[in-house]
Amino acid sequence: MIEHPTAQSVRTTPEGLLWEPSDRWVRGRTGDVTVVDSRHPVLVWEPGVPVPLYAFPREEVREDLLRPAKNPPTGAHTGAEIFYDLVVHGDLRENAAWTFPAADLAGLIAFEWFRRTGRGLDHWYEEEEEIFVHPRDPHKRVDALPSSRHVRVEIDGTVVADTRRPVLLFETGLPTRYYLPREDVRLDLLTATGHTSVCPYKGTAAEYWSWRGRAEVPPNLVWSYPDPLPAVAAIKGHLAFYNEVVDITVDGARLDRPTSVFTPHLTARPPA
Repeated sequence: MIEHPTAQSVRTTPEGLLWEPSDRWVRGRTGDVTVVDSRHPVLVWEPGVPVPLYAFPREEVREDLLRPAKNPPTGAHTGAEIFYDLVVHGDLRENAAWTFPAADLAGLIAFEWFRRTGRGLDHWYEEEEEIFVHPRDPHKRVDALPSSRHVRVEIDGTVVADTRRPVLLFETGLPTRYYLPREDVRLDLLTATGHTSVCPYKGTAAEYWSWRGRAEVPPNLVWSYPDPLPAVAAIKGHLAFYNEVVDITVDGARLDRPTSVFTPHLTARPPA
């Protein structure tokens, strides 16, 4: 088992993996079966991947549920050569787990997260709080701050929101998001879509809307968290727009449209 250093710090392996021990109690489940129950998890960042994953000491993993992978992938994870299929109550999930070749990470097993890759474990918990998609990065901040700034949102020249009581959400590595009270948004110009998404820092965005007009903007460009995680409770019920594809004016100054990790998806056009 990897010992926790006195002062936790990110370390680098010769393969380019970054890793750091965590003091969080982490559990991973498939249905009603706990596959991972770890008080010594290790956060691992793979080269070129912006979010971390967890790896766990073998003794804190139900290895009896793992089988050598029948069809191991190539190039799926940095240097990984040994993959495992997960079998729970007869349900086979291929390549759900793997080991890293790095000597520093010897004895650890990493898992896929179903809601991120479509395979692996269904539910993950840090302490008693369920987390989604991927582990939270301890070097990333997400702050939701109520404000009195004047925020106006336009789509193709039409004002769709105007407020002086936004909540500004500052998330490391992403554009500032402006969450606006529902009553200050022209919902009559939008159509609810039924789309949902999950975020490890904010919870479940259970409401999405698309623009009803003729402007060439992507669908699901407005969203809301009806029941966000406690850390960002201030955005509860507010609506946010993708800055990347709408025009936002703050205190009279038109903001430049930012480029973010969402830009390729938002600007993609279906084939003719």
